[in-house]
Amino acid sequence: MTGSMLLDVSCMGRALELARKGLYSTHPNPRVGCVIVRDGQVLGEGWHARAGEPHAEVHALQQAGEQARGATAYVTLEPCSHHGRTAPCADALIQAGIARVVVAMQDPNPEVSGRGLLRLMQAGIAVQCGVLEQQARSLNAGFIKRMEQGLPFVRVKLAMSLDGRTAMASGESQWITGPAARGAVQRLRAQASVVLSGADTVLTDGARLTVRADELGLDAELTALALARPPLRVLVDGQLRVPLTAPFYQAGAALVATCAAASARERFLEQGHELLAVPASNGHVDLHKLLSELARRGANEVLVEAGPRLAGAFAKAGLVDEYQLFMAATFLGSSAKPLLDWPLARMADAPALKIVDIRAIGDDWRITAVPQG
Repeated sequence: MTGSMLLDVSCMGRALELARKGLYSTHPNPRVGCVIVRDGQVLGEGWHARAGEPHAEVHALQQAGEQARGATAYVTLEPCSHHGRTAPCADALIQAGIARVVVAMQDPNPEVSGRGLLRLMQAGIAVQCGVLEQQARSLNAGFIKRMEQGLPFVRVKLAMSLDGRTAMASGESQWITGPAARGAVQRLRAQASVVLSGADTVLTDGARLTVRADELGLDAELTALALARPPLRVLVDGQLRVPLTAPFYQAGAALVATCAAASARERFLEQGHELLAVPASNGHVDLHKLLSELARRGANEVLVEAGPRLAGAFAKAGLVDEYQLFMAATFLGSSAKPLLDWPLARMADAPALKIVDIRAIGDDWRITAVPQG
């Protein structure tokens, strides 16, 4: 690898580091970072904090000022070329006199993909695309999936014992894992567009599914951004079994996906909640249709925190992109509830998973696994 290639990789790595600062706040926009460099010296840096505010390129250009002329801009996502809530970043780079733009990946939106790069090239700017592309795609997996497939990225979080059980036969499950694992779950909630659960979990655990500042473990700036954009809390309650007096509803506005009659809509609206009628599939809320509707509303990532029935339903439907498994050093016994309600008759039916990460977190273990194929 040549010196110039090493510099490109190093600078893009820094741009990705900046982009990660938007992990908890950019929804429904992608997380983007930008670094402006000339002769190996960083002149300006920026990252996109939240929708409606200046993009990463604008922040970096403001910091670089007149020194940006003739410099190289490293951006983790193709600069936008269209007018939205902010002006096109491609135009801002051109007007600043940037000589070269290095991009990690093209915009996944098929309606605009490549147009920003084309505009830069037409202005005489040297353009290179694909530096640390896989890392950039991983950072914005939800935004990419929504743009390309019309569905959000679905992450299922499960807490289990060493014998693969999630709760006692009575439903008691608090707390299987320790404080460090619970903090990690809070960060998963904070980065999601939607936190979703089912009636069983809400009724049994009194779950609220809120983001709790004292457990996030983030610095003050990121905590403030995360709390300013809390995830939408979604309850899958096909028959409206959860009463409006439940802690879940008392914790703030929520969206309820149901197959029940729409006649209850006004009653929920009076309490500040939205009732969403979703077609039934085998007597239950059609999860694919629900996810499509959430994507239409701008949801990039959905975190499922549910019991074995609903988590199993997502798995059986092939709707899970990633499993976050938190494993505690304990046994719950053979009468306790399984990880997923997913009866399998043969080994050939067992879904293959790939473990992409496993690490200790406090006294527990965190396993990240993705479906194969």
